[in-house]
Amino acid sequence: MGRATEQTNRRMLRARDAMDRAYAQPLDVPTLARIAHVSEAHFTRTFRATFGETPHRYLQRRRVERAMFLLRETDRSVTDICFQVGFGSLGTFSRTFRSIVGRSPRDYRKGAAALSVPTCFAMAWMRPSSSG
Repeated sequence: MGRATEQTNRRMLRARDAMDRAYAQPLDVPTLARIAHVSEAHFTRTFRATFGETPHRYLQRRRVERAMFLLRETDRSVTDICFQVGFGSLGTFSRTFRSIVGRSPRDYRKGAAALSVPTCFAMAWMRPSSSG
């Protein structure tokens, strides 16, 4: 790997790390390109080539991953979580969440609550009884 490639990778990693740290903040391509010290067009093209998705999609996915954790581990409302992770509207959050996870935030929370019982207990409880 040449020196130029290493430098480019470091710049893209710097921007991705910024997205990981500040996922809930309003981050746009101009801001991320400044962090990476490249032009906006070069940043978008190079980020996608390096990580396999656009910067916008990466940031959406990070926000949804954090939302998944909050839906599983807290009792905060879906609306509160939507804004906490950096989405500007509940509609965009729900649509993006469904496209990434495959179900709505509410359905995800219900499924996660059902999985909170240890598997050994669930299997024992669901086992057919021998009495007849």
